[in-house]
Amino acid sequence: MTNLEYLENILEITISPMDFIAASKAQPDGFIVVDVRNAPQHLKKVKIAGAVEIPEKDIKNRLGDLSKDKVIVVYCWDIWCNLAKKASVELVKNGYTVKELTGGIAAWQSLNLPVTTL
Repeated sequence: MTNLEYLENILEITISPMDFIAASKAQPDGFIVVDVRNAPQHLKKVKIAGAVEIPEKDIKNRLGDLSKDKVIVVYCWDIWCNLAKKASVELVKNGYTVKELTGGIAAWQSLNLPVTTL
């Protein structure tokens, strides 16, 4: 794989918060945002407004909760967390189109984008 192919692959499977906002405005019904953090509500405190909560540990058993007709945007805590990647692997294996939200909830909050208090 060349450097260019690698970079193009990364762009294909990730989406920045700002790119997501633009894409969801252009196609409001084209996405499902999924919070895959494995933590109780009192530790999470907030989630992206409108996100569905499916912990990464439960994703395999909850595939039926998601539509294959939409792009699934998964997120976890921050750039050091790999729960979104683990969930993405399971979703892609099962035929879903998936993008990982770069930076997770930390990036989302740092940009003051809409959240829901848990």
